Amino acid sequence: MILYVQTSDQPERQYSPLVLAQTAKAMDLNPKVYYLGTALKILMPGAAEKIKLGTFPSVAEMLKKTMDMGIEVLVCEASKQMLGLEKVELIPGAKIVGAATLNDLSLEAGATMWF
Repeated sequence: MILYVQTSDQPERQYSPLVLAQTAKAMDLNPKVYYLGTALKILMPGAAEKIKLGTFPSVAEMLKKTMDMGIEVLVCEASKQMLGLEKVELIPGAKIVGAATLNDLSLEAGATMWF
């Protein structure tokens, strides 16, 4: 498994983990994308649609393709609370997980990349 951890809501940092996860899946690897901290702002309804850089599709399209490929998009529950998003529904398909999940995934992963 390769774990890609997204920690930022900066537009220019959104593409790399999604492109790499999609590439890993195409290589028949088992990628997972984990959103932590302010990165959760990207998963709020409508936010990812507003980000489109260069000739890439929007981040919303990239997220949809990632999930359509069967790649899990995991979201830190503690970060959701920290940002005051407890009652906010994030984009469909994002799975809310506990903080211990990141530790477990990091220990299991053959590689972990942080963005």
